[in-house]
Amino acid sequence: MNMNKKGFDNEKYLEEQTQAILERMNQFDGKLYLECGGKLLFDYHASRVLPGFDPNVKLRVFQKVKDKIDVIICIYAGDIEKKKIRGDFGITYDADTMKMIDDFTEWGIHVEAVVITRYEEQPSAVQFKNLLERRGVTVYTHKKTAGYPTDIDLIVSDKGYGANDYIKTERPIVIVTAPGPGSGKLATCLSQLYHDHREGNESGYAKFETFPIWNLPLKHPVNVAYEAATADLGDINRIDHFHLDAYNESTVNYNRDLDAFPLLKRIIEKITGTKSFYASPTDMGVNQCGLGISDDENVKEASRQEIIRRFYRVSCEHAMGIGSKEAIERVKLIMDNLGLTIADRKIVPVAKATLKDGVERNKGKDGIVSASALELNDGTIITGTNSEILHASSALVLNAVKHLAKIPEEIDLIPKTIMNSIQVLKKDILAGRRISLDVDEVLIALAMSVTSNPLAEAAMKQLVHLRGTDAHLTHIPTSGDEAGMRKLGINVTSDPVFASKLLLAD
Repeated sequence: MNMNKKGFDNEKYLEEQTQAILERMNQFDGKLYLECGGKLLFDYHASRVLPGFDPNVKLRVFQKVKDKIDVIICIYAGDIEKKKIRGDFGITYDADTMKMIDDFTEWGIHVEAVVITRYEEQPSAVQFKNLLERRGVTVYTHKKTAGYPTDIDLIVSDKGYGANDYIKTERPIVIVTAPGPGSGKLATCLSQLYHDHREGNESGYAKFETFPIWNLPLKHPVNVAYEAATADLGDINRIDHFHLDAYNESTVNYNRDLDAFPLLKRIIEKITGTKSFYASPTDMGVNQCGLGISDDENVKEASRQEIIRRFYRVSCEHAMGIGSKEAIERVKLIMDNLGLTIADRKIVPVAKATLKDGVERNKGKDGIVSASALELNDGTIITGTNSEILHASSALVLNAVKHLAKIPEEIDLIPKTIMNSIQVLKKDILAGRRISLDVDEVLIALAMSVTSNPLAEAAMKQLVHLRGTDAHLTHIPTSGDEAGMRKLGINVTSDPVFASKLLLAD
């Protein structure tokens, strides 16, 4: 897919979303607690399904009204204990929480506190709490809400939400966010709402969530791509029947919000002592993303490609023991319903053919066991195979920058002396089994080569043009390959096959 084709107008979205948040704020005399689902920063899913979407545009929205905003970050104690990983960064939720604080600070947005939810003094959660406090971060702990979800009278009482410490904030809009789902954002918002109303402050609640996009059709590929992205959670898009009944308008929401709405409505009414702010889950949302779509056909095609990517991702997660077969079956069904096959990601058959050719050429020898293919922004497809000195991913990156810099493929960018030194380090000093270089190592070696090779410098300047391109590997990438390609901004998929028969390959 040509990543130069755009389908989203960031400036339009920025204007509409900012205005919508301010209008929602003005509906309440107290604070607006704005629960933010999805990713506020580095939302690469959104940038893949909405070509042209700035992964940080939501932070740009908040930056425009930063004098009115405080931020609370929630993290579930169980996720700290399990060392849950955020897939797009490859870091744990607790590390991502610290990263979020740093990122918000760089954007000039104040993080008031971190809340560790469902806290039962789990050892890792205690350690994380101590670490944050010693770094000057205010930390609150909330236990599981008594009576939830059946006993409304207990939930909305001093023994329920009232048992949580009140989080002090200064500004009228309080952003409540988290490193991932299930972190306790809603419970934190409702707990704050309870304390405010008990003190006579008429605060309100709303939800800022990008997907599914409520004013697109139910089966629009961008909404279907959301189902694929949450296959592990089992999210299913549905028509918001509450909204249809109240306004005779068809809008889209997802099963968890629809199923939870009757309970949420009752809790809000119990807290406020009046009728709920909202008649439907769609009412709760502040989401003008649909208005930013400028080329629907490009968005549809990008979303179809994302669905295929998600199929490969859940397949690899299953192979690695961290995903379920059910998730694979859900995404496969989505693909079948849209008439998609893996061949619709055109680099996939190229990578497989490259592997087959390599194996045929090296019959009877130790050699080609993995291959790769990458589509540049102009549609050109580059391939790579592994060798004694390079992983298939490393060869792919070098071949791609050679092509972009118009350097003949047979010319070495990295001097043999540097390659040999790295291999000696890996094998003889670090006692590694594999001495071929992964992408991370090749990028460092390429940078080292600039001082002695002008062509290496020309090639290195082309690395920025790999951002947003698509690649496919015939094997699950090593950590060094995955990290290197993530840093380059390459959208990578892979077959759910390990490159080595070793259970612990380095």
